[in-house]
This record gives sequence, structure tokens and C-alpha cells, in this order.
Amino acid sequence: MADSQSQCELHEASPLLDAQGNLVQVGWARQPLLDCNLEAARFYALRPLQRLRIKRWDYYGVTTPTHFYSFTLADLGYAGQAFAYVVDFETGKYHEEALTLPLARGIVLPRNSTEGTSTFEGSKARLVFQAEPAARRISVQWPDFAGPGLAAEILLRLSPEHESMVIVIPISRKRFYYNRKVNCLPAEGWIEYGGERTDLRPTESLGNMDWGRGVWEYKSFWVWASASGFLRDGRRVGLNLGFGFGDTSAATENALILDGRVHKLGQVDFTYNSGDFMQPWRMVSPDGRVDLEFVPFLERVAATNLVIITSEVHQMFGHYRGTLQTDDGEALRLDEVVGFAEEHHAHW
Repeated sequence: MADSQSQCELHEASPLLDAQGNLVQVGWARQPLLDCNLEAARFYALRPLQRLRIKRWDYYGVTTPTHFYSFTLADLGYAGQAFAYVVDFETGKYHEEALTLPLARGIVLPRNSTEGTSTFEGSKARLVFQAEPAARRISVQWPDFAGPGLAAEILLRLSPEHESMVIVIPISRKRFYYNRKVNCLPAEGWIEYGGERTDLRPTESLGNMDWGRGVWEYKSFWVWASASGFLRDGRRVGLNLGFGFGDTSAATENALILDGRVHKLGQVDFTYNSGDFMQPWRMVSPDGRVDLEFVPFLERVAATNLVIITSEVHQMFGHYRGTLQTDDGEALRLDEVVGFAEEHHAHW
């Protein structure tokens, strides 16, 4: 696995794939430089079957002082899903609902993460994610969610200067992962859930985005850890850490985000108990830049079994505490920053 100095940072725009379906560039970037030309993928002799193996999703989360809200549109080839969940930090309870759609009918996802609208409009729910020049606008109407319903009109500020954690890596021959994650997006607007309305203020509520495109192995595994919060001095601080898939010799997805700037990290070693995810987790880097403890207070378990597609996620919400070091050597202290860490096994 690459250290932070030896990772390949991408600076030039290009197509994601060449005419033979190979990755044009491999590495990481601060902005989404690559045109996601998935029509150039070449991994099955029978071209019509390729659509069934391409995975695409748009995921948004919003962390408030009391709740975490998540909204996703996913096209997994064989099927699609529109889903949402709400986590209540104070009660330790969560609720989620999903609509499974054969062949992802009704889900529209744009070619790239920089423009366009992701939509699903059905009889049970409506989700719209709009990319704007300096923001992401999220509109949700789910009348029967948890009984009283779920509705939201959210604006996540994403200025052109706000950096992303972008990776493009091979998974195996002709299989790859192109991903853009953005943390610490100031959130405005409102969310109604359980008959109560929450107004979002950018000084206390932050959003995150996970935009993924790629061709995976049928059997997949990953660990993902993320947080968007505030330091004691008011600066916005975020984490994106992970492992478990693909060839990360050119780049990991590990990063510290401080006031919209990515500070690239190399290898980060995770220690946790897969038999009891509620035990504290440790994240430590060999170079000393990361020394964190993650103490869960809630476990969310999500399982899907569609015969061809199966998925099991153990997502832990908890507090991050410990130290991080920026690229220029500044030592940061995390003190009870709320975030999540998850282990995910999938056949898809």
C-alpha cells in the first residue's frame, strides 16, 4: 500500500477509459478530472451483459447535532435501490426504508459528478439530487416513511475551491473503481421526520457525498470510516479512511479534510472486533500522522438478499478521538467528533 509521498496525484483531465476499456489514469485527485465514459467498458464478450455488472450510486449524508440523515440512489445493474435512513443519536434508534427496482427502472443518474440531476420519482417516494455550480440541492418526499413521513429540502454548499477525495484504481483486469467523496459541506435548509421539523444551520450541520462508479468483482468487501465535524476552534474537520478493495499501490482513499482542503494520508491500519463491532476501533498510520480511537454508541445493520445481489453492512456510529497531522505538520486533536465506521460484505 502506498504511503502519502509515493501516491500518484492526478492533475490532467482525460477519459476514464480508453477504447479497449482500460483505465487511462490511476491514482488520486483533489477534483473530479476524469470523464466517466462507462460506455467504453470492455469486460464481457457479449456487450449487452456489461450493463448488469456496472455499479453506480449517489449517496448523501447530513450530520446534525442530534441526527444523521442519509439518502441514496443506486443502480447495481441487476436492480436499483432508492433508500433513506435516519439515525437518532440521543435515543440510539434508527429507521430505514428502501425501494428495490428491477433493472433500476426509474432511477436516472448523470454521467459525471459535476453536473446533472439524479432522480427517482415513484408512487411511494421522490428523491432528486441536483448538481449546481457551487452546491448540491437535495429534495426528498417519502410520505409513508416511518409512518409520519420524511421530507427534506437541503442545500449543501460545495464551492469550486472545496477539495474532494477522488480515486481511480484497478480492481482486477478490466474491473475498476472511480469514486469521489466530499466531506464537511455546510448544510442549509430543513428536514421533517417523525412529525418534527429540523432547520439546518451551516455552523452546526455538515453534509458528505459519496459518488461511485465502477465494475466490481462479484464478491466484494470493504471497510469505510468517515466523519464531518468541527474542531474546538470552529474549523471544519473531516475524515475519509478505508480499505478492502482494489489495488491501492498508486493511491489510497485515506484523507484528512480541513476547511475544505484535502491532506492526503497513506496507509492506515484498522483494528476492530468483527465479532463485536461495538467494541472500540483503532485507526493508526505507520508514519504517525493518524492515531485515533473510534468508540461506537450505535450499530446499524442493513442486509439485502435478492438472490443474485446480497449485501450486509454493519455501520457503527460513534465518537472519534485522538490526533491527526496535516501535510504541513500541524497537530490536530479530535475530541468526541461524531462519525461512522462500517464493514460491508456484498455479492453483486
